[in-house]
Amino acid sequence: MLVAPSILSADFGILAKEVVSICEAGADLVHVDVMDGHFVPNMTIGPVVAKAVAQSATKPLDVHLMVTNNTFFVDLFAPLKPKYISFHYESENHHHRLAQKIRDYGISPSIVINPATPVNVLEEIVKYVDMVLLMSVNPGFGGQKFIPIYDKIKQTKELIEKYNPSCLIEVDGGVSDQNIEQLKDAGVDIVVAGSYVFGHKDYAAAIKSLKV
Repeated sequence: MLVAPSILSADFGILAKEVVSICEAGADLVHVDVMDGHFVPNMTIGPVVAKAVAQSATKPLDVHLMVTNNTFFVDLFAPLKPKYISFHYESENHHHRLAQKIRDYGISPSIVINPATPVNVLEEIVKYVDMVLLMSVNPGFGGQKFIPIYDKIKQTKELIEKYNPSCLIEVDGGVSDQNIEQLKDAGVDIVVAGSYVFGHKDYAAAIKSLKV
């Protein structure tokens, strides 16, 4: 299991130190939540802060866009050269075009769906992305309770095996040592963990507990 701690739950007063700490503690990716206050009822960070995160990180960035104007934000964050840029199915009309735009930047495109969005909407786009991010909370705020989406993960895995076997599955929201085994068994490759990691006194121990 790969682990992508979400800096949404970090101490922004010492953000550079927090990023260095999770990288040294064994993180595989640094998850950056970008919210615009329109698609979700919260605002987080822009490219200036994200650039500082990138400069402190020794692991690749995993940028999750929770915005309405995806094309604009892709252009803003692409210069940071993250490994992934994820955009929501629900906020985009031209999924294939945006996935190709991200790939043209040399970045792996990823599609996201909310807990209430059915898996079958991914059938046409899954062929063109490198990762599917399944939300296990409603996006907008950290520290939310995990919504059991195990059946949804299995359905996504079946879709991926049919159309794009190299595509990864990432889960974001309420991940902890209490559900990590079930997530692995369902077919998850990467987990995003914010409050679980940053709320732990020992980041390395927290990350290690998720590497099942």
